[in-house]
Amino acid sequence: MIVDEQLLFKIGSRTIGVGNRCFVIAEVAQSHDGSLGMAHSFIDMVAESGADAIKFQTHIASAESTPQEPWRVPFSRQDTSRYKYWERMEFTAEQWAGLKQHADEKGLVFLSSPFSVEAVILLRKIGMCAWKIASGEVSNHQLLHAVLEDKKPVLLSSGLSGWQELDTAFQLIRKGGAPCTIFQCTSEYPTAPEKIGLNILDQIRTRYSCLVGLSDHSGEIYTGLAAATLGASCLEVHIAFHKRMFGPDVPSSLDSKELTSLCRGVDAIHRMIVNPISKDEQGLAAEPLRQIFGRSIVLNRSIEAGTTLIPEMLSFKKPGTGMAPNEIDRVLGRRVRTQLSSDTLISYDDLI
Repeated sequence: MIVDEQLLFKIGSRTIGVGNRCFVIAEVAQSHDGSLGMAHSFIDMVAESGADAIKFQTHIASAESTPQEPWRVPFSRQDTSRYKYWERMEFTAEQWAGLKQHADEKGLVFLSSPFSVEAVILLRKIGMCAWKIASGEVSNHQLLHAVLEDKKPVLLSSGLSGWQELDTAFQLIRKGGAPCTIFQCTSEYPTAPEKIGLNILDQIRTRYSCLVGLSDHSGEIYTGLAAATLGASCLEVHIAFHKRMFGPDVPSSLDSKELTSLCRGVDAIHRMIVNPISKDEQGLAAEPLRQIFGRSIVLNRSIEAGTTLIPEMLSFKKPGTGMAPNEIDRVLGRRVRTQLSSDTLISYDDLI
């Protein structure tokens, strides 16, 4: 496998890029519903699943929103406005630091998408090894400049952007000296299979000569497995404890069993891709099984010595330890040396 070393980079201790397992990010988003205890429980769940990273979203209502912000989906019966909902989703700097420490203890990469420069400042203080930029922030160059200050890898979602806007953002990130992975993303919740856009993975790879990822909102494992097979270096999926949990992201989420299945599938796909086999060597290794499951040329009746073999006397039966069926032309028209019984496997020594 040919690997472009220039495209490899680290997120924490994980190497991202061709030849490495697809980096799986479990996105909590708002599924914690403002509960710090629930947020910590998600860390334990993700650690058990086999995912590489857990990701939150850091919202500071006064820094990113106004009371006029409309609901995307009017799901909440307890929040009088979208602004109030964002306030309820906030954690303090100390609480974010505690979540980061918990993820570190569990061996997970901790990520959180900032939605304001103030959120960038907060997260930088607790230590971020990469920045995930949400689809709605691609044109927020103030935010991009803020995350580029430490030149950490930038994971850029593209669900709300066309090529021109992505071109500008990618050039800004590249000029800033940070590695960048662009995520194909469809901002529909949940996303139907026909709208996932797996074809865009290659278009991104070709257009920007960068690693590609998929931010998946389908709520199914098939999408992520397909992306991993097609060479996505990163995969982000939303998670929930149960499909009946409260919150706007739940319909687009995987539960704990699905997340575990996805991670196992990604592991298996990686092993398949990085371990090519030789068909000839495979055939040689299968010789013992060929003898068990293969077929040989056998007599379907008893015959006397000197009998000339014709098609009607012969069958192909297991095991495959005698002459192979494709050698039939070397048998027909030959005479047998001795008397042979039915179901005898023909050998060259039997022929005159």
